[in-house]
Amino acid sequence: MIRIRAFRAMDEIESCMKFVEGHMKILKVFDIAMITSANVEWFNDPNTYVIAAESTETGKMLGGARVQIAGGKYPLPIEKAVTEIDDRIHETVKNYAIEGTGELCGLWNSREIAGLGIGSVYLTRTAVCIAPQLKLKTLFALCAPYTVEMGEKAGFRVTTFLGNNGTFYYPKQDLVATGMLLSNCYTLETASVEEKYEILSIRNNLKQMIVAEGRRGPFELYFDLEIKNCP
Repeated sequence: MIRIRAFRAMDEIESCMKFVEGHMKILKVFDIAMITSANVEWFNDPNTYVIAAESTETGKMLGGARVQIAGGKYPLPIEKAVTEIDDRIHETVKNYAIEGTGELCGLWNSREIAGLGIGSVYLTRTAVCIAPQLKLKTLFALCAPYTVEMGEKAGFRVTTFLGNNGTFYYPKQDLVATGMLLSNCYTLETASVEEKYEILSIRNNLKQMIVAEGRRGPFELYFDLEIKNCP
């Protein structure tokens, strides 16, 4: 069984280290390890929350994502990523932060669970699910091409007002990233009917087990999303 849980980063430093180790292995495959190799400042950031997908049998971290709340001592990752291309990102984030905004970032999954949809589907779904606990009305994301479609299903829309119609060369010149924004994490009116149902079903029952369907067949997935030390 795979468990997906959420916690404040600074409350579980050892788990954060496992997160980075797993993420680095994936980034090295794409020769982009430099974007996080020296960045562990979020370990002690009270504004950063971690979503971890773990094996219930071994405890191994198999995937994860982070949600960083804007307005703390660190800029959002999307701000650092695109500031040289479009410095309007800072004012944009500042304006959205008035009602509560953050960023879904650092999403990854190991090869062991490739094909189950953990990274592209369930971690995105979970981030949107927990946003109200973190008092976030809106949520930014900087998406690789293969995650844009899932983002749109969850209600994210391309930030055409930034960069080149919402796209940026990041983290290097031969890779394109798309800036996206979920405009209302509470109501989810921009999400697909099916995805809104799935998100709300988890949000209304933060501790539950489901039988999920992946390309490799069905598997058990346990959600444990009651976060301690919320804002």
